[in-house]
Amino acid sequence: MSNRFLATAITAGVLFAAAMPLQAQDAMESKAQTCNACHGQNGMPPDPKTTPIIWGQQVSYLFKELSDYRNGAREHPIMSPMAKNIDRADLRPLAVYIGGKTWPAKAAGGAPPAAPPAEKIAVCKACHQQNFEGGAPAPRLAGLSYEYLKAQMDAFANDTRTNNQDIPPLMKALSQSDRDEIAHYLAAL
Repeated sequence: MSNRFLATAITAGVLFAAAMPLQAQDAMESKAQTCNACHGQNGMPPDPKTTPIIWGQQVSYLFKELSDYRNGAREHPIMSPMAKNIDRADLRPLAVYIGGKTWPAKAAGGAPPAAPPAEKIAVCKACHQQNFEGGAPAPRLAGLSYEYLKAQMDAFANDTRTNNQDIPPLMKALSQSDRDEIAHYLAAL
């Protein structure tokens, strides 16, 4: 084998290997275009009252929710059929792609409201972390809309959202007023 042939083969292999991650990213970007229709081209949903921000959300949470929508553990009239059309092998790469985006910047506003009493919100920090930006088992809550947060908290409290068995008892232990106060606080972060 000539040195020229060997050099050409090595160069071709290096170029091919370098192109693979770009092709995978392009494929996920193409698949994420469907998500952008509701969740926003720039990471901010057109209707954040009913649709959550997903750009920069915790990857493990995105993967779990996509899986739950796909297998029926969580039902939604739009998300369930959408997730069922995603190949199972694409769920994690799609979650990694979306989670790798930057959480949209919030418009500057006034100071956030005072934190709810520690005994009402301390248990949330165990999973959602100190600043409510999420962690491996739990989603980011800081900066989601008040309406979306309140709806999800109420859904857990009244057993209409059942894809996490740890949360309903916590939400049921809070009064409607407590959930309202916590949702306002988290939305302002």
